[in-house]
Amino acid sequence: MIAQQRIPYDASSEYAVGVDVGGTKINVGLIREAGEVVLSRSLETCAGTADTASRIMEAVDALLGDAAGRIPALRLRGIGVGTAGQVDWSEGSIRFASDLIPGYAGTPLKRLLQQRYGLPACVDNDVNVLALTEKKLGSGRGVKHLLCLTLGTGVGGAVMIDGRIVHGAWGGAGEIGHMSVDLRGERCVCGSVGCLEQYASGTGIARRMQERLARLGSDGGERIGSREVLARWRAGEPEASAVMADAFAALGSAIASLVHIFNPEVIVIGGGVAEAGAPLFERIREEAGQRAMASLFAGVRIEPAYQGNWNGMIGAALQMWEYEQIAGTESFADTGSAEREGLEP
Repeated sequence: MIAQQRIPYDASSEYAVGVDVGGTKINVGLIREAGEVVLSRSLETCAGTADTASRIMEAVDALLGDAAGRIPALRLRGIGVGTAGQVDWSEGSIRFASDLIPGYAGTPLKRLLQQRYGLPACVDNDVNVLALTEKKLGSGRGVKHLLCLTLGTGVGGAVMIDGRIVHGAWGGAGEIGHMSVDLRGERCVCGSVGCLEQYASGTGIARRMQERLARLGSDGGERIGSREVLARWRAGEPEASAVMADAFAALGSAIASLVHIFNPEVIVIGGGVAEAGAPLFERIREEAGQRAMASLFAGVRIEPAYQGNWNGMIGAALQMWEYEQIAGTESFADTGSAEREGLEP
């Protein structure tokens, strides 16, 4: 691990560190309150072969080393993390992580970061921090009631009501991918049936296309990814069109239900599947509009996610302005430097 670099804490600092933790890559950046990325670093997660918390701290150490050399007298507001997996939000620990990051569940990440760096820290689910990026930079600007969906390997979700992210009892709210859209549907890895993720995630779209071709005896042994399915759908291929019709129906059903429950102003959709662009959004709006009450659906905007390379990293850092109490900045403000040094394990 790179030698540890300590940067002093300052509750009024315009800088925070943002960390975006995925199954393949960890992105870290020095971020200003306006969402500007001042410096950034990326590191392979090495999931399954290296301890993920150690890799996170290695990435942060490298960033702080860069920052200390570039910005004289730098002080930090804290460290925010957006991560794959389910997060116990108040504790800042990883409650559950899939096999994409083996051994990550149970990691007390907030405590480890505070101990190592003597700074406040906040840890949340990756889609919740993406919603903060939307609130600051994207379609959520000036909006108080926002839903976010990410259509990637799975389907992620976040809910913002009255300008605040809804976390639920411990941080598990917003599991939109595991809404059931078909009570007699396919069995999901979560244990339920007919989950949205089975039909509208990139993984689900690719699997369903593969199964369809296999039944027709026309797969040729070829593995097909979701990007290929989307390309074939845009070209009008019947089999891809059938798979995508199911995906749009599932999304329309889920979005209609979400509109009825939350009465949002904006629904933001991101992730790899959403990169299919305007034709995809047109179909989603059409399907949702056919299923939702006209009085509730009127005026709801369904928009693509903010386009940027560092969305998760930015949103992770923005937590340090959004959640002063949960991040611990109030207690840090009342704690002397000697006591903060005592946090070092």
